Amino acid sequence: MGGTAYFIVDKDGKGRSANLLVDTPANEPDVLQFIADRGGVRFWIITHRGAIGAVKALQTNLQCQILVQEQEAYLLPGIPNVITYREYFSLGIQGEVLWMPGHSPGSACVYYKNHGGILFSGRHLLPDRQGQLRPLRFSKTFHWPRQLQNVEKLQTRFSADTLSYICPGANTGFLRGEYVVANAYPQLQNIDVVQLLSVPALL
Repeated sequence: MGGTAYFIVDKDGKGRSANLLVDTPANEPDVLQFIADRGGVRFWIITHRGAIGAVKALQTNLQCQILVQEQEAYLLPGIPNVITYREYFSLGIQGEVLWMPGHSPGSACVYYKNHGGILFSGRHLLPDRQGQLRPLRFSKTFHWPRQLQNVEKLQTRFSADTLSYICPGANTGFLRGEYVVANAYPQLQNIDVVQLLSVPALL
């Protein structure tokens, strides 16, 4: 349905598997086998409510800890191992989960410290039809001004030394064959929040 999930293979300080899953992949046997062959999942991070659809079926197989912002946890009734957070959740030496409301009340981004810094932006920042990274306003956007305020927070939070890539949660086809947004820090800084404030919603 146009969404993109990410699987991060990593180990903790003691050499144990500490893999991360960002958003919801297809619930298919080959996907589940791919994950199992690499040590399973420690944390499964949901970055927005649109990524929740297949969680129940997948969790039956993954049996991992699910991280979701507290305002969207009600969408996971009866599902085991759900951990909620308010503004921030530490992933230890790996990085952190950041609450970035706007697209939905519990939207989040995941920051991974390796490889010069990678931001998994969920639906908070997406490529537009020209392949330019920006927040996109949709008819179902929860709170557009708040989303733009959080873009400004990201602009001040990171530097050229701490942010090298952004991995969006959708619209990756607009990246023209690329799978990530490289040279991400300048692209983030080039987003003109004031100009976007009056942009009409997309269907």
